[in-house]
Amino acid sequence: MAVPVVPLHGERLAVPERMIVAPAVGVFRPAEFDAGATLSVGDVLGVIEGPGTEEPVRSPFRGTLMGMLAHAGERMREGQPVAWLRMT
Repeated sequence: MAVPVVPLHGERLAVPERMIVAPAVGVFRPAEFDAGATLSVGDVLGVIEGPGTEEPVRSPFRGTLMGMLAHAGERMREGQPVAWLRMT
């Protein structure tokens, strides 16, 4: 006899928040965005300046900027959170 498959609690959890992360190692220089701003895919939140390089930090998501997690002049590692976004 087959046992019915019951979804586990939390299996369908939809998390509307996302982190935007640093694409490279370097010093963060933010753009002018305030918490609550609406971002589109590709919007530049700032740049990561490395030795002789400048890499833009782009939003891969559309949503509302909940806050910046990185500060101007902060040394960043690749993959380190830069901003917190709520998807819309």
